Amino acid sequence: MYDSGGVPDQEVETWRRNGGTLKTSMFRLVTIEREFGCGAASIAKKLAERLGWKLWDHLLTEEIARIAQVDPLAVKRCDERMDSRLHRLAKVFWRGSYERSSHLGNQIFDTDRMMAMMQDIMDRIGREGNAVIVGRGAPFFLREHPDAFHVFLYAPRAEKIRRTIADGKSEEEAEEMVDTVDRERMAYVKHYFNADWPTRSLYHMMMNTAVGNEPVINTILDTMHQVAGSPKATDYESPKTPTAHSSN
Repeated sequence: MYDSGGVPDQEVETWRRNGGTLKTSMFRLVTIEREFGCGAASIAKKLAERLGWKLWDHLLTEEIARIAQVDPLAVKRCDERMDSRLHRLAKVFWRGSYERSSHLGNQIFDTDRMMAMMQDIMDRIGREGNAVIVGRGAPFFLREHPDAFHVFLYAPRAEKIRRTIADGKSEEEAEEMVDTVDRERMAYVKHYFNADWPTRSLYHMMMNTAVGNEPVINTILDTMHQVAGSPKATDYESPKTPTAHSSN
């Protein structure tokens, strides 16, 4: 039987009538910044499911590509990294000539252009609420948002390599990615937000994912709900949706 922990029965009943979607009295957004390879993508996905909120991870890439009318791969190449030196030189060459540069399409889609669009998208997500946002500078864009809960996830190097190998990379590839991706993110944050990465004072909590995904998810939810004065997230799960069975 569910222990409401002193929460009025009508709040629990409201939660049930809402289909099990967790409601908080304070937080409507969760931003998750992370070290590469720490498992943040799967943690964010499960967290969004538990909350009944929208997940903005790869969806951010797709949204930017849709608005900019470019291939998602062009956006992905700019994702949380600085443009290459060659690309920056090319921008200087083409600057001031819209007619010429407009014909380059995906070739001129760069991090500067992406960041200009990202501000508008983050503002929209902030207004809509009920969202879990992974990376892309979200805690910096939304640092003044009163309803945002900011999380930073990390793990020991060996754990990040292990997880990256489990995702299908070779040991050599995993080591290289773990060693380089976060350096790119650090440069990205320094350039666009003039901040260190991670900026510890920005986050409500920082957690080592080596303890396991479920403990991380439960700790995030419990902390959110304790701060917001809502029921503990780990006291219940969302009602299960009946599974359709094949007649074959």
